Amino acid sequence: MFVDQVKIYVKGGDGGNGMVAFRREKYVPDGGPAGGDGGKGADVILQVEEGLRTLMDFRYKRHFKANRGEHGMSKNQHGRNSESMIVKVPPGTVVMDDDTKETLADLTEHGQQYVVAKGGRGGRGNTRFATPRNPAPEVAENGEPGQERYIVLELKVLADVGLVGFPSVGKSTLLSVVSAAKPKIAEYHFTTIVPNLGVVETEDGRSFVMADLPGLIEGAHQGVGLGHQFLRHIERTRVIIHVVDMGGLEGRDPYDDYVTINEELKEYNMRLTERAQIVVANKMDMPDSEENLASFKEKLGDDVKVFPISALTRSGLRDLLYAVADELEHAPEFPLYEEEAIEQRVVYKHEKEEKGFRITRDPDGAFVLSGADIEKLFVMTNFNHEESIKRFARQLRGMGVDEALRERGAQDGDLVRLLEYEFEFVE
Repeated sequence: MFVDQVKIYVKGGDGGNGMVAFRREKYVPDGGPAGGDGGKGADVILQVEEGLRTLMDFRYKRHFKANRGEHGMSKNQHGRNSESMIVKVPPGTVVMDDDTKETLADLTEHGQQYVVAKGGRGGRGNTRFATPRNPAPEVAENGEPGQERYIVLELKVLADVGLVGFPSVGKSTLLSVVSAAKPKIAEYHFTTIVPNLGVVETEDGRSFVMADLPGLIEGAHQGVGLGHQFLRHIERTRVIIHVVDMGGLEGRDPYDDYVTINEELKEYNMRLTERAQIVVANKMDMPDSEENLASFKEKLGDDVKVFPISALTRSGLRDLLYAVADELEHAPEFPLYEEEAIEQRVVYKHEKEEKGFRITRDPDGAFVLSGADIEKLFVMTNFNHEESIKRFARQLRGMGVDEALRERGAQDGDLVRLLEYEFEFVE
């Protein structure tokens, strides 16, 4: 089975918790704080593995949760940082954020890496909070939560040349005779249901990768047939070989086929029309092929060169492969995404700083605090120690939470919710 698009969940490891500890050696008076910091949580890293060809492995495992850092220990011992979680992906994988639909990375080369979910930093131990005013604090942080997100992995086959055309025009046969690839060949439509790759070598020693893609039909860009599923694989190719059936066995007009397929490519992505296209008249060994070719050339005009071949008898292949290799020598690389022009000057703008929290009301009248900053602050607070709780209260006051609650009408004794926890508002 060929899997070329999958949605997965990734989560970086949480940081280890800092520790509250004190030195208690017999001959060390006033030992002081000795709580170590927690270790850093593991990152989730996508890494290109040359041997992989599909995203099949992700069909069975879709959740990747990295290990958390080790907790801090007494005697100022730092918790161990966790090793990164490496997730292997095939060359040609495009990574997108599922929520924002933003393209995060385009992974094409063997060994290339991308950190898709960062691990959280370790919490600080009580040694870090010692001051002249408070030389023995009972304050320590919990580890920072690791980044988590849903991402979409999309595989776009890495090939120099793509074969396009209606079903049963002979694309698979052509690939099988010019390369060592062994695609399935049979006398029915949509025999090819997954892209097949083959390395082609010309007689003068030049080589390139050719992809045989599932047949397209009218409406492919809207999802008709298998087209919508596999049109994305044409995006990477630099040269398109448009295979047209000159035998007329399907009862269709070759010129109509040619126009229809080009329209589908244009509707899917306008940039596909920029690629060099080589038109191949296949099945020239059939009885009516010469007449059909003459009519096809007449409608096409003199601007487009047509290569008459027979994949079955292997006639005309040498000239075709030379033409493809020549075209590839000066065909440009097409970036999948337009790179935004970066303005080479710095502009300073005054922007009002946004609050790190939001206040809403639940149906029962309770005030609900939410927001990435305040939730992170809450998770990193160790509520087992009185000093940590007081520090958390001071941090909330510093963020303006108390004042904002008063403005929303909060009074002494009102219920305040943060994540799954509840507090009372105290004036």
